[in-house]
Amino acid sequence: MEDRSTENLAQLRELEVTYASAGGATIRALDGLSIDIRAGEIVGILGESGCGKSTLASALLRLLPSNAQCARGTILVNGLDLMSLSEKELRSIRGRVISLIPQDPALALNPVMKVGLQIGEALRAHLQSNAEHRRMRVMELLQEVGFDQAAEIYSAYPHQLSGGQKQRIAIAQALACKPSLLIADEPTSKLDVTLQAEIVTLLSQIRRRRATAILMISHDPTVFAGLADRIAVIYAGRIIEVGTAAQIFGRPLHPYTQALVRIAISSVAAGLNARTRLPGIEGEAFDPSCVPVGCRFAPRCPDRMDVCSRRYPSEFLPEPHRPVSCFKFGG
Repeated sequence: MEDRSTENLAQLRELEVTYASAGGATIRALDGLSIDIRAGEIVGILGESGCGKSTLASALLRLLPSNAQCARGTILVNGLDLMSLSEKELRSIRGRVISLIPQDPALALNPVMKVGLQIGEALRAHLQSNAEHRRMRVMELLQEVGFDQAAEIYSAYPHQLSGGQKQRIAIAQALACKPSLLIADEPTSKLDVTLQAEIVTLLSQIRRRRATAILMISHDPTVFAGLADRIAVIYAGRIIEVGTAAQIFGRPLHPYTQALVRIAISSVAAGLNARTRLPGIEGEAFDPSCVPVGCRFAPRCPDRMDVCSRRYPSEFLPEPHRPVSCFKFGG
């Protein structure tokens, strides 16, 4: 794989996304989030449900729901300012420059259309080619994502495929136009442990073969082991810690990261023993409709100090290239 690790493919700066609720309250899903994604690297986005992970994916694709808006911030991909593009221009970006691997391919795939033709639709939308060329290209994609009997899969309908097979179809669809950036939104959450490992291995192979950058979103830290180059931990719409996979697993710094890793390790250790009581994070999950002045995690934090409730912590660097937002590492 070509070494392009020093090039920034995508740059997000001070991104703020708000939702208008039915009751009229403004819900801040992303609150000044900033991150870079380098060409050819895999970045993991780790956090609980409701922390803003999927909103980040939607914002990158400029596919936010009608009650949401990007209140401020910039999104640059290959030097293009996505915030300034028209809908027509964005359609030429989605699928060709940035592609999404959905969380639930069963909902994303058309139930009455053969899966081979569905993959071919992505090619038809962005590339000039005839039907035979598209068919040949789809067969190559099916083989790339692990199907030995590509012709049979090409002619199958979604209901004839297993969950793991549907996820591979969704990956083939996302890869069709050779995007620079893949967004994988919880791509293993609907699969059993064995299939999860297969999909993670496949994503690693795709990065190695194509030098494709991947933004991998998950609530489960173990998904990133052996896959992610860096992990960004997100809480309440802000990135609170960044480190390599080895650093996050071996030396988590933020109390929230420590809790997530502790829970993940305990879950793996428990295995199939249903009687094992797993640790949790004390307190209630963050309410984005009521943003406190201080640290968002303070009400649930075992290490909270008086200053935590008075102001939000700055980003500190207790170790080189290890940004963390926590008063334990500075004032």
